[in-house]
Amino acid sequence: MEGTTTMNRRFACTTGDLDPGESMTVPGEVKIALHRTEDGEFFATADTCSHEEWSLGEDSDLEDDELICPLHMARFNLRTGEPTCFPATVALKTYAVEVEGEDVYVVA
Repeated sequence: MEGTTTMNRRFACTTGDLDPGESMTVPGEVKIALHRTEDGEFFATADTCSHEEWSLGEDSDLEDDELICPLHMARFNLRTGEPTCFPATVALKTYAVEVEGEDVYVVA
């Protein structure tokens, strides 16, 4: 169908692979970072900071519902991808996350 996009469901990890408060990069064609809050919720965003070229899956911090890029301290809302402080002004793309049993999937 013209004008439609197909979403792909990608296995990311098991729930035991990512500790609360940690992030990881999900392998695949599209670079995605998977984050787990201290409360155990999973969120997925673009892996690259919108302010500078920096992997958020390999090196970032989580504080409540915010993702912090340590390169220049840009902050983003984990739920929406919207920047919450300078120097970032462009939102991160966000992706749906599905947890089935112990398996975590990202829909991209």
